[in-house]
Amino acid sequence: MKNVYESPLNARYASDEMQYIFSPNMKFTTWRKLWIALAEAEKELGLNITDEQINQLKSNVNNINYEVAEKYEKQFRHDVMSHVHAYGELCPDAKGIIHLGATSCYVGDNTDVIIMTEGLKLLRNKLLILIKKLSDFALEYKAMPTLGYTHYQPAQLVTVGKRACLWIQELLMDLEDLDHTLDNMKLLGSKGTTGTQASFLNLFDGDHEKVKKLEALIAEKMGFKKVFAVSGQTYPRKLDSRVLGVLSAIAQSAYKFGNDMRLLQSMKEMEEPFEEKQIGSSAMAYKRNPMRCERICSLARYVIIDAINPAITASTQWFERTLDDSANKRISIPEAFLATDAILNIYINVASGFVVYPKVIAKHVMEELPFMATENIMMEAVKRGGDRQELHEQIRTHSMEAGKRVKVDGEKNDLIERIANDPMFGMSLEELNSVLEPKHYIGRCAEQVEEFIENEVKKVLATADVTDIVVDLKV
Repeated sequence: MKNVYESPLNARYASDEMQYIFSPNMKFTTWRKLWIALAEAEKELGLNITDEQINQLKSNVNNINYEVAEKYEKQFRHDVMSHVHAYGELCPDAKGIIHLGATSCYVGDNTDVIIMTEGLKLLRNKLLILIKKLSDFALEYKAMPTLGYTHYQPAQLVTVGKRACLWIQELLMDLEDLDHTLDNMKLLGSKGTTGTQASFLNLFDGDHEKVKKLEALIAEKMGFKKVFAVSGQTYPRKLDSRVLGVLSAIAQSAYKFGNDMRLLQSMKEMEEPFEEKQIGSSAMAYKRNPMRCERICSLARYVIIDAINPAITASTQWFERTLDDSANKRISIPEAFLATDAILNIYINVASGFVVYPKVIAKHVMEELPFMATENIMMEAVKRGGDRQELHEQIRTHSMEAGKRVKVDGEKNDLIERIANDPMFGMSLEELNSVLEPKHYIGRCAEQVEEFIENEVKKVLATADVTDIVVDLKV
C-alpha cells in the first residue's frame, strides 16, 4: 500500500511522454547540455578550455548522480550549485570550467524554456491528430440533419457534421495561438546576474562582439534561433503567462466540446465510447455515464484556473527579479502541461469512437420540424390565394395548441394534422408531409463542412507530420 501522496496527473491522466518532458532526468540532463554548450562556445571564442574537458562533460551528460547532488544541496541550500559540484565529481578534469561566468538562471531559465517548448510540440501533434479525427467524422456526417439549439432550446436544423466543425474551428484557433507562441520561444541566453552580461564581458576582456557571439552560439547549439534581447536575471515571466494562456485556450475548447457531448449523451443522440465491461454506476446498472467527457471538463476547469498563476507571477516581479516565482512555477507550469496533455488524450479517445444514434436524432428532428416548417407551409398557402396575415395568426393559434398538447398532455405533436384539417390552408396531409423533409431545412450545412475542411483544415494537416497515437487511458 502506497503511503505517500502521488499526483493524479502522473498516476491517472498524463502520458508517459509528457511526464518525461517534466521529469528530473529531462531537467538535469538539459542543465548539463547547457553547460556543455557554454563550454564549447567559450572555447570557440578563445577561452582556455580543452576538447578533453568537453568530452568528459559529454560522456557524463546522462549519468546524473542524484545522491551526490542531494548531499550537496543539504549543505549549500542551492540546487544549481549542488549539481555543479555533483557534475564536477564525475568530470574532475572539467570541474573548474563548469558554469564558467554563468548565474543559476543560465541553466534554470534556459531549461524551463526548452522544456516548455518540447511540451508545446507534443501538444501540437496531439491537436493535429484530434483535428484529423474530428474532420473525418464531420465529413461522414456532413448531411445528417439534427436539431440545432440556441439557449438549449430547439432551433433551426443543422447537421451532425456541421456541429463537429464548430469544435474543429476552435481547435484551429488554438493551433494558431500555439504556433505563434512556438515561433516566438526565446532562450534567456547568457545574461549574467542582472542581465548586464558583465561577467562574460570580463571573461572576454571587454570584447563586446564575443559576448554577443556567445549567446548566438549557445542558442544555435540548443536548437533555438532567438534569445531575449534584454532581461533582468530571468527571462520575462510574461512568457510563462503566454504559454499557459495557450493551454487555457485548449482547455476552453475541450470544455465546450465536453459539455456538448454530455448534453447529446443525455438526449441519447451521441455517446462517447463505452467499453463492454464498463460500469456506469455502482447502484444503477443500466447507466452509461459520459465519464470521459466529464473528466475533460474537470481537468479543463483546473487548467483554466491554473493559468492565473503565471499571470500573477508576471505582474508581481520586482525589478530584475524576485524568487517568489520559483516554488509556484515548479507546480503550476508542469501541472498545466500534464493536465492539458491528459485532456487531449481523452478528447482523442472520444473522437476515435463516437457512437451516433441516427434514429433517435431523426425522432427528435421530426418532433420539432412541424413548427419549423410553418413558414414554408404559410408561403405555399399564400401562393394558393390565402391571406398572409390571417394565415400567420391561424398558424400561431395551431402552434400554441400543439405545443400545449406536447408539453402539458405529453402527447404527439399534431400541428400538421391540425393544419391539414383547416380549410383556410387548402392543403392535404400528404402535401404537408412532403414539406417535412429534414434535408430541405439544413441550408448549406453539407457544403459548409466540405468547404471548411478543404479550405481551412486540409492546408493545416498537409503541412504537418501527424503521427497518430493510440490512446490507452490509464483509468
